[in-house]
Amino acid sequence: MPLPLLALMLGVFCVGTAEVVIAGILPEMSTDLDVSIPTAGLLVTGYALGVTIGGPVITLLTAKWSRKGLLLGLMGVFVLGNVVAVLAPDYGTLMGARIFTSLSHGTFAAVAWHVAALMSPPDRQATAMAKIALGFNFANVLGSPIGTLIGQHFGWRSTFVYITAFAVLCTLLIHRFVPGGLTTGREGAVEEGAPLREQLKVFRQGGLQLSMLITVLAQGAVFTTSTYLAPLLRDVGGFAPALVGVLLIVFGIGSVLGNILGGRAADRDVMRGVLRAQSALLASLLLFWLAAPHQAPAVAALFLFGAAGFSIIPALQARILAVAAAAPALALSANVSAFNLGNGLGAWLGGETIGLGFDVRAVTLTAALATAAALLLSLLMWARARRDSPEPAALDAGVAGPAEPAGEAP
Repeated sequence: MPLPLLALMLGVFCVGTAEVVIAGILPEMSTDLDVSIPTAGLLVTGYALGVTIGGPVITLLTAKWSRKGLLLGLMGVFVLGNVVAVLAPDYGTLMGARIFTSLSHGTFAAVAWHVAALMSPPDRQATAMAKIALGFNFANVLGSPIGTLIGQHFGWRSTFVYITAFAVLCTLLIHRFVPGGLTTGREGAVEEGAPLREQLKVFRQGGLQLSMLITVLAQGAVFTTSTYLAPLLRDVGGFAPALVGVLLIVFGIGSVLGNILGGRAADRDVMRGVLRAQSALLASLLLFWLAAPHQAPAVAALFLFGAAGFSIIPALQARILAVAAAAPALALSANVSAFNLGNGLGAWLGGETIGLGFDVRAVTLTAALATAAALLLSLLMWARARRDSPEPAALDAGVAGPAEPAGEAP
């Protein structure tokens, strides 16, 4: 991986870890801050809402900033927010620090994806974005477990110290390796210089609106199942509780592989990449439902679900980049919000499925229905695109080119 992409991926790893690590240290935070565990859990909700609402707003307000300067500024906000979290004397201050920190998340991820595309040749942009998305994979596989162990042994504040220290390192790497001058693009796609009103017009595009709806449904399908993996494996598969953590690593390895393959598929053809990723997700969910009661097949199905579930991320982001010529970073940031909405929708759908009296195994079928809906919308979008233009749109349509290449993604 080229060093500029590595620096950006590690930055995404930081913001991703900050979002998910709270779940592992809720008991320690609840006890120390003298609040209930559900109240402590709202620290996750507050962060997610900040990402969902703040991301597009911050991206819009900073559209004229240089990409490198914006990345460094966002990491500064992230570091400051986590320092306040370390020193927070009470729950209210900690909640404020979490919301403040979250304002950097959506824009940082969107701009990192955009910069990765700017630094890569047109036929490798989805692969480059997939490498940035690996940061979220590693946040779940490594960042959160390490932060949880640190918090359990040295106190929850030490978890934020760990995140802060790593964020400072990432800031230095971005400063050193990410090139400057990434402010202009190809003719007709100078996003940073466009008036705010012109950028907002991008949301009038039916293709962008439909793409974001597909993101919500597809990501919702993933979280409908992934939120309930522990009870699925323990209660349906009969795995010992001690094995659940190991099996989640299997899921994580699958997610890394799927992320890479999804990027490569989207590089060849964006819409076919989207359709293949969603078809694979639908098939893996149905397979998981069939295999869940049988341990060996369940492990294989878990791996395939991880691969298929995370192959959709680079494919969907590549689609957003292809249709949002006037404001790619703003559209990517809005799609980050769509992913977060999908996370919440999925967790709710899974809970409602169980609440209606179905066993936990049924969440895979609910997820399959959501995936089928996303796939149907994708097919309609693909058919409309073929009707409007006999030649399929290239991924780099409307994407700014590099001011000075920083090395191709291998």
